[in-house]
Amino acid sequence: MISCMINVSEIGVRIGIDLGGSKIELIALDVSGCELLRFRHSTPAGDYRATVGLIASMVAEAEADLALQATVGIGTPGAISLKSGLMKNCNSTCLNGQPLKEDLERRLGRQVKMSNDANCFALSEAIDGAAAGAGLVFGVILGTGVGGGIVVSGDVINGMNSIAGEWGHNPLPHPRPDELPGAACYCGRSGCVETWLSGPGMSVDHQRAGGEQLSAQQIVLQAEQEDILCRESVSRYCDRLARALAGVINILDPDVIVLGGGMSNIKRLYDEVPKLWNSYIFSDEVRTRLLPPKYGDSSGVRGAAWLWGHE
Repeated sequence: MISCMINVSEIGVRIGIDLGGSKIELIALDVSGCELLRFRHSTPAGDYRATVGLIASMVAEAEADLALQATVGIGTPGAISLKSGLMKNCNSTCLNGQPLKEDLERRLGRQVKMSNDANCFALSEAIDGAAAGAGLVFGVILGTGVGGGIVVSGDVINGMNSIAGEWGHNPLPHPRPDELPGAACYCGRSGCVETWLSGPGMSVDHQRAGGEQLSAQQIVLQAEQEDILCRESVSRYCDRLARALAGVINILDPDVIVLGGGMSNIKRLYDEVPKLWNSYIFSDEVRTRLLPPKYGDSSGVRGAAWLWGHE
C-alpha cells in the first residue's frame, strides 16, 4: 500500500533492505524520504539460498506494488572481504564465505549497493534524521555488539580497509587499574570498547561489581528505581562511554554523534556523557552534540535505501 499521495512513476524510488538474523525488512522511499511502502518477512534460518531468494521475491513484490523498477540498497550484518569478495563477520553465519552481492545482482538483474548495518544507521540519521544538515556525523550502535559509521556531507566513509567507524574494537581509553587487562573479546583481543559498552558488557560488569545476574535493560530499570548497585553500574557505563567517545571526537571532531541500538534508550546518557567527556577531549570547548536517533530501529533500512544517494 502506497502511503504518500504522489505519482511514483515520475520520481526516483529507492528500495532499502535490512538483512537481519531474525527478519528481513524492506522499505521504499521517494527522493524526499517519504515512505511509500514497508513490509518484512522472517529470515530463513541458516539457509543462504533461501535468503537470497526471499530478498529477490521481496523486491519483485515491492516493484509490482509500485509499478516501477527501483534502486536497491542492502544493509548487512557483516562486511564484504577485500581479499575474497565474500561476506565475513556476519552473526547470521550462513552468509559468511558467500558471494552475497554477486548473487543478488544476478537474481535482480541490476547493480546492488551494500553496506554494514552501522553505516546504514549513520547514513539514515545524517540524511534526514537527528543529524540532518550536519557535515560530519558519527553514528553509534550500542546493542549486543558495538559498531559505528562515519558520514561526511551525506556520503558513507568506508576507508581504505573498509573498517572506518569500527571503534568497538579499539581498547577502552584511559583504563582504570581495575579495568585492566579487560575481558576477552571475540576478535582475539582484550579490553575492547565492545566488551564494556555492549548490553552483555554492562551485565558482566554489574555482576563483577557484586550485583546479581541481570540484563542491561533490567539494570537500567532498577537504577531508575534507586537500586544503588544498578545506579553505580549505569554511572560506570556513562563514564566509559564518555571516554570512548572522547577518543572519537579527538580524531574525527564530528558535528553530531547519534546513538542507536538498545543501549541508546538510556536517557541519562544524553545529559551525563557530554558533561563527562570534556576532561578527555583536547579542546577548551566541545560543541559536538550527542543525540538519540530520530528513526530508531528504522534507521538501518532507511539508510540502506539512501545508499543510492539523496537529492
